[in-house]
Amino acid sequence: MGARKRKMAERHKEIRKQTAYAKLNNVPTSPRKMRLVADLIRGEEVNRALDILKYTKNEPAVRLEKLLKSAIANWEAKNEGDRKELENGNVIVKTITVDNGRILKRIRPAAQGRAVRIRKRSNHVTIVVDKKQQTVKEA
Repeated sequence: MGARKRKMAERHKEIRKQTAYAKLNNVPTSPRKMRLVADLIRGEEVNRALDILKYTKNEPAVRLEKLLKSAIANWEAKNEGDRKELENGNVIVKTITVDNGRILKRIRPAAQGRAVRIRKRSNHVTIVVDKKQQTVKEA
């Protein structure tokens, strides 16, 4: 059983080496606000996604734009020979996930001597960039 798990772990490690991704941890924005912007670029071609983020007013768009540029640079580093794929528009945002991060808990005075807890949320964002899968047309 142990050898099988090691083999699977090795396979996952190889897949991870070939995958171009970028990760941003502990972003001081609530996950809900970040997901609204992330949904705009999920599945889009990377140059189009950069344009969308550039003209989106929301505050998380600035952080996602910087993260997407990092993911694109990582893709270029891992795919030296396929630079033209990026210019041709064949590189897409394959997956983008927004997970809950740590929550800072603060106390604020409230009416009638009470105390109210304030939850300052944060999130973790992961972007995976990959080539577009070519569809085969059947005749």
